[in-house]
Amino acid sequence: MENIFAIYKNKGPTSHDIINQLRKITGIKKIGHAGTLDPLASGVLVVGIGRDGTKQLGKLSESDKEYIAMIKLGEVSETDDAEGKKIVTSNKRHVTRKEINQILKQFIGDIKQIPPIYSSVKIKGKPAHRRVRKGEKVTLGGRDVEIKSIKIINYKYPYLKIKVVCGSGTYIRSLARDIGQSLKTGAYLSDLERTRVGEFSKEKSFDLNKFNKFWKKSQTK
Repeated sequence: MENIFAIYKNKGPTSHDIINQLRKITGIKKIGHAGTLDPLASGVLVVGIGRDGTKQLGKLSESDKEYIAMIKLGEVSETDDAEGKKIVTSNKRHVTRKEINQILKQFIGDIKQIPPIYSSVKIKGKPAHRRVRKGEKVTLGGRDVEIKSIKIINYKYPYLKIKVVCGSGTYIRSLARDIGQSLKTGAYLSDLERTRVGEFSKEKSFDLNKFNKFWKKSQTK
């Protein structure tokens, strides 16, 4: 797709930080992306450059996404990820792989999911996380999302590593939280990598240095 690129975002910067760096590289202000990655997450960020590129992002944002998620059992986090304050909820160490597989089946298909309160979901025009940080009490309703598959990659208590393929709008932080609730251990998302957005995979992504070289070379042709 012309003017559409997959950029690999490392942990740390926001998705908006990456867009700002791409604006400096290209000299083009009109740049957008097809789905935010949290600062603590790494992986594929699909971007559209220029008017033609950004026009295609709406359809791309609806594409299936693939994630590798590390979930820590036995604790919960106020942000549902590694950033928030943690509370130990269980020292239960006999959760078996078989039990986890049974629980994971509950989350496959069309499900109702409540987004994290520390999220960009808007309440009366303002992102929920901003309201929470100002001390406001926030309650979010459930949303319909689709999870196509969940596969256990590795499990050794308290860490559960899974691969998730899902539709747009799915919060992996919420999935981690809900898995912990179903297992009665509590859980939060300790690490996340997005490995694919539609046809754009990690292997086909540019890091910013490679994109910078590619862009300069393309402009001299």
